[in-house]
This record gives sequence, C-alpha cells and structure tokens, in this order.
Amino acid sequence: MTYKLGKRPAQPGAVKLRLANYLDTSALPPIPTSYGHEQLVGADWGMLGNDRYGCCVWAGAAHESMLWTREAGALATYTEANVLAAYAAVTGFNPATGAHDDGTDMLAACKYRQRTGIPDAKGTRHKIGAYLALDVGDVEQLHAAAYLFDGVGIGVQFPREWMDRFNAGRTWATVRNPHIDGGHYVSAVCRHRNFTGVVSWGRVVWLTDAGYRQFNDETYAYLAPEKLRGGVDMQGLDLATLRTDLARLTSL
Repeated sequence: MTYKLGKRPAQPGAVKLRLANYLDTSALPPIPTSYGHEQLVGADWGMLGNDRYGCCVWAGAAHESMLWTREAGALATYTEANVLAAYAAVTGFNPATGAHDDGTDMLAACKYRQRTGIPDAKGTRHKIGAYLALDVGDVEQLHAAAYLFDGVGIGVQFPREWMDRFNAGRTWATVRNPHIDGGHYVSAVCRHRNFTGVVSWGRVVWLTDAGYRQFNDETYAYLAPEKLRGGVDMQGLDLATLRTDLARLTSL
C-alpha cells in the first residue's frame, strides 16, 4: 500500500535557535543505548488521516503530544478532524473537498504550534514553548535530543524503497540509488537495539543511523511545557539562556 507524504522543502538556516548553542553534552550522562516511553501509548498511534492526506507534519505533532501528555500522567487523544483542522489553518487545505493537499512547511507548523497549538479531542490546545533546529544528519544530536525531549520531529526526503520496507515491516536503512518521492515527517520517540524508533502512519518504524544521515533534511527538538511538568530543568540544557534568547526573538 502507498501512503501519503506531505512535508514541504526544508529552509536551511531559517531557524535562529539551534540545539548546538544550548546543549552541553559534557554535562549529560552517557546517552543510554535503550530509552523511550513509547510503550505508554501502545502499538497503535493512530493514522490521523495520513493514509489519505499529506498531513504527516500534523499527525506527527499529535503523536508527540500524545507521548508528552501520557508521560505527564494524562493521555491527550486526537481525531482525524483535529489534525486536518490544523493542516487547514496553516496551509489552506480543504478537509471537505481534499483540495490544496500540498503538504506543510515544518517551520510554519512550528510557529503555529508555539503560538496557537493543536486542539485535542476535548478541545484543549497543546502548545510547544520553543523549537530548536538540529544540524542536518547529526546522529549524536538526534540521540541527545530524543533522549532529553522525546518526540523529536524529523524531516526526510523519502525514498520509494522505504514504502516497500514499511509495508513489509522492515527497517528503514540506506538505499543504493534511491527514488525520492517527496518529503515526509516522522517523530523520534525511542531507541532500542541501536535503532531509532520513529512513528509514521500510526506505528513505530525502526530507523538506522546511516539511513538518517542519508535522507534527513531538517530536524527540530521541541521544548514542551506539558512534557516538562511545570518547567523542570533538563540536565545539560542551558534553559536560562534559551528563555532569554526566545524572549528577545519573539519581541522583535
């Protein structure tokens, strides 16, 4: 089966806050070889419309919020309508007719998630506090961010060969002479057995480090208040400087 993609081209350098400027890896304990709380959500994360529409960025945002709220004690649930409404608000997509199903710019989605937030099935809007760009293809940063933040948003140039692997339940790895079908968004939620677990089309898929290096074109770590449980600092992250810079940028 062929599912929908929906991530628009990356904008290199557009994000001013970069993880490398705030993360002191020397202050971190060694990143475990196995981490993550994906089992709190379960095996079925929900397709949320991404089988029929190019709403992967918004389905991924909902999946991330599901994980963060479940870790904090109360699982937020999302419907396809919630996801498509956010997709429509930012891109002009028409849920009634399916028109303008042209995908989403990840940066535009980040801004909307920060300023407005995505409503869950109960109508509660879930926002992020900040978003930080990772260096493209940097596996060390990916692991640190996924360990600290959970739900890191990964953008890839998606090879057709990975669709076959998804349908067969196989790992996403490097591809010789890939056929790129477009951009796709997935959420990194865990790491086990030297593979990063990413949520795509409703379930966890295993991604190799080499596969990430080959196809990654943008990645964001999200500072989510609902994950921080009231603003508890994370070891190794200079939150004080980040908050100062964030306040300065948003006042411009």
